[in-house]
Amino acid sequence: MTAGLFISFEGIDGAGKSTHVEALAQAFRDAGRSVTLTREPGGTPLAEQLRVLALNTAMDPLTEALLMFAARRDHLQQVIEPALARGEVVLCDRFTDATFAYQGGGRGFDLAVLAQLERWVQAVDALPAGQLRQPQLTMWFELSPEAAAQRLAGARAPDRFESQPVEFFRKVADGYARRAAGDPGRFARIDGSLPREQVWQQVLDAVRRKGWLA
Repeated sequence: MTAGLFISFEGIDGAGKSTHVEALAQAFRDAGRSVTLTREPGGTPLAEQLRVLALNTAMDPLTEALLMFAARRDHLQQVIEPALARGEVVLCDRFTDATFAYQGGGRGFDLAVLAQLERWVQAVDALPAGQLRQPQLTMWFELSPEAAAQRLAGARAPDRFESQPVEFFRKVADGYARRAAGDPGRFARIDGSLPREQVWQQVLDAVRRKGWLA
């Protein structure tokens, strides 16, 4: 059976990543692959309820981090792991890197606590002891916080994260940069400031370099 693939899309709000998730899903479908398209926080009925709380209810950083990882555990158990076991391509709009960027970078929450939660939540039965479920490829859409804010202005009513000041998103971007530096082989850096067609070409090239699409 064809092995499952796990690809995540990351970046600050407004970086443009969501635009290309569906396009990549269609490219894999055209190549004959089954695709599970999902998001975090969310992806299951329980995780979607936790998403609503996390995006709209004031809470302290630890509570926020615990909600994110609780949603992630249910998402892994109910959606991601079964899809990978079926040999599907899982495309996830955000995963754990977002927690390290937003809660760790943006909120300044203890990275060691986040790392411990990551070890607990992402240890799954399908992997040998000590290994964690991580994406095989992470598309990191880079865009300046100022440009991202311009894109979001007036687009919709902002949630609790989107309404943060530009300085918050600078810290989030730094959080992503730390994660990428710690696992450079997993990250594909996508220049989100380019025209849409050029951004899409970067996404496609990143997947082709892995040998996953012709």
